[in-house]
Amino acid sequence: MNYVGIALVLNCGSSSVKYQVIDTTLDTPLATGLIERVTDFGAAIQRVIAELDEPDSGVDISRLTVVGHRVVQGGAEFVAPTIIDDEVERQIALLTPLAPLHNPPNLAGITAARAAFPHLPHVAVFDTAFHATMPRAAYTYALDRNVAAEHGIRKYGFHGTSHAYVARETARAMGREPRETNLITLHLGNGASACAVRGGRSVDTSMGLTPLQGLVMGTRSGDIDPAIVMHLVRSTGMSVDDVDALLNKQSGLLGLAGSNDMRDVVAAAEAGSEDASLALEIYCRRIRGYVGQYFAILGSVDAVVFTAGVGENSEVVRLQSLAGLDGLGIVMDPERNAGRKTVPTRVSADESRVEVWVTPTNEEREIALQSIAAVS
Repeated sequence: MNYVGIALVLNCGSSSVKYQVIDTTLDTPLATGLIERVTDFGAAIQRVIAELDEPDSGVDISRLTVVGHRVVQGGAEFVAPTIIDDEVERQIALLTPLAPLHNPPNLAGITAARAAFPHLPHVAVFDTAFHATMPRAAYTYALDRNVAAEHGIRKYGFHGTSHAYVARETARAMGREPRETNLITLHLGNGASACAVRGGRSVDTSMGLTPLQGLVMGTRSGDIDPAIVMHLVRSTGMSVDDVDALLNKQSGLLGLAGSNDMRDVVAAAEAGSEDASLALEIYCRRIRGYVGQYFAILGSVDAVVFTAGVGENSEVVRLQSLAGLDGLGIVMDPERNAGRKTVPTRVSADESRVEVWVTPTNEEREIALQSIAAVS
């Protein structure tokens, strides 16, 4: 994407507003900030404006091109960056049942920002949109088709801005065109997902209707037998909300090892903790399984790519996740793999038929690029 402009990127959570001002001709943001303990998004946006109006902020608000908004769930309706008007706001609100914790604050931030910047175009960039190119066989669950259709039950996928950015930047680092490159991208943070990318387009991803499906995460279980939910409700007296909290907030690394921070888990495993060692093994085994699955789906793979907090920083996770995959043409180079990576870096051996890269993600920049493209 070669579109030029200056974007204010807003990521509105349940009690916070993260922002960046990005000039696409520069490598680093003009400004970044975080407003916490938000109860009134109108007031929070005014604080953003006040901070950007400070003489030392480095930002001239009058030069802004667009305001880009992260929206978690776009459903089947929104498959590309979308210029926001009242009807788009209404449709985002209708998607609340699919993302009850995320879409309402995203929407509240949009409403407040449109009031604060009425002269600027506003663009919604959806986490789910990159995965809109998945084929029906990838996004359809084997449920009664009428029930699924009535309630919008299908795989949507998440982390789309990250997977899109990393896939494009890795292809560039490899000296290839995205449309000629098959990749498996691994976004490993507190939330984690894998994506099969064929020619720059998502053809499968590990998260599903919600971000709970797929890889083991910081506090989420990832894939489990669905009957576990019914078993717990029937045999323990737990409510559906109790099980929801268990799977989303008390499982994953936290449930297995007592911490959702991979640094703590690796340190405990190296110190001899059996629980931490098992947690690390389960975490990496799940990743390895998805890599194998996506090899089969893609047919041929040019590179496996690690990104996000764990992917960019943990040499242990990268090495263990791809251990034993020599038969698929993956051979790691321990020296190249050592340490944190802050620029796109190849970490596989020269003889590896499939390259392995660590490419730092930049979701805010991707939102800025997509927002400017939408209004250009």
